[in-house]
Amino acid sequence: MSKFQLNRRSLIKSGVAVGAGLALPTIFTSSARAYLNEPKGDTVTLGFNVPQSGPYADEGADELRAFELAVEHLNGGGDGGMLNTFSSKVLDGTGILGKKVGFVSGDTQTKSDAARASAKSMIEKDGAIMISGGSSSGVAVAVQALCQEAGIIFMAGLTHANDTTGKDKKANGFRHFFNSYMSGAALAPILAKEYGADRKAYHLTADYNWGYTTEQAVRESTEALGWETVNSVLTPLTQTDFSSYIAPVLNSGADVLVLNHYGGNMVNSLTNAVQFGLRQAEANGKKFEIVVPLYSELMARGAGKNIAGILGSQNWDWKLENELGARYSGTNAFVKSFGEKYGFPPSQAAHTCYVQTMLYADAVTRAKSFDPCAVVEALEGFEFDGMGNGPTLYRADDHQCFKDVVVVRGKENPENEFDLVEIVEVTPVEQVTYAPDHPQFAGGDLGACNSGA
Repeated sequence: MSKFQLNRRSLIKSGVAVGAGLALPTIFTSSARAYLNEPKGDTVTLGFNVPQSGPYADEGADELRAFELAVEHLNGGGDGGMLNTFSSKVLDGTGILGKKVGFVSGDTQTKSDAARASAKSMIEKDGAIMISGGSSSGVAVAVQALCQEAGIIFMAGLTHANDTTGKDKKANGFRHFFNSYMSGAALAPILAKEYGADRKAYHLTADYNWGYTTEQAVRESTEALGWETVNSVLTPLTQTDFSSYIAPVLNSGADVLVLNHYGGNMVNSLTNAVQFGLRQAEANGKKFEIVVPLYSELMARGAGKNIAGILGSQNWDWKLENELGARYSGTNAFVKSFGEKYGFPPSQAAHTCYVQTMLYADAVTRAKSFDPCAVVEALEGFEFDGMGNGPTLYRADDHQCFKDVVVVRGKENPENEFDLVEIVEVTPVEQVTYAPDHPQFAGGDLGACNSGA
């Protein structure tokens, strides 16, 4: 029995045990079963809900590029990308269940209310049968709840807060992206190795669920190795100038600043920290350090030379297969397709959204139905490979993907504008796996799937 099979829970539906390799009960494949937005014609519509404005707009633009590429590949265009490397071989470039894939898109504005309104319009007016996207965990939680209520599958985009597959998990929602706990578990040993166990940390934290859980994960993981947290200050998501938050840090007794910020917020806060001289400062007889628990190549580009030497974590990196070999197969296929179409390498946000679209299409095809409950059955406990992250499990207990985590550092001397981070280490999945009832994920109930019938 594999390590992944140990995590799988058995499902009992209509008196039939459902597991990998078993046929779905006829109730899930029968055309007589009603479900919301069942495709009637020769096209199926997917809804891609991304931040096209607001602090995470750069991530959203790359997500939309990846969604468009995924639709192209599903419909038989381009070179097929990861269809050629995916361990599941049911997708053949003829759409999904013989239906051409179409899509609609919307702007979440990095605001939960706007994201819900956009997703609701896609479901009610455009007939979208699956919603994906987002670059904020606040947005993801809000849209996931809407999709659960409506009876639509939600394939989360870039959402890192523990809450998405923790206290706010839903049966109709699935997350491929890693989470705050995994960042803390992967980063802490490297931070202690690089900077020592006797450190005092000051946290600046985005004031919403992602910031809270990321701070908690990093704080608990580093404190377990000897670090002390001297202060924690919340910052508004709408903040653009962080000078007033940076100024007190040097007199706080801290010798490490942890920026629990993402997107444009991180670019601005890191820039302000460098302007205040933190990179040249000393405290407690040590060189002052800055840590960004989660960042991307896109953010590194925005931060420019300020990202040099900064440690953080990523869900995926476009150099993985070239640097670490065949375990991360699928990476090069995706990078080639994306690069030829857009002229530059994809970000982790783009990778996640492309993969989520393919995983949805694959689940529908294996289930032989667009019925959300059939899709849930097909995804729960699904083990796959060839999508760029190595062997991966969609755990049935909480619909969280488990895979290796990439720890990165900003390059001191980048060769070009697209190669700004270096891979420090890839933390194996075993080190970042946790029990479904871990305290950082306490509360919430996955519940039952909703078909919207």
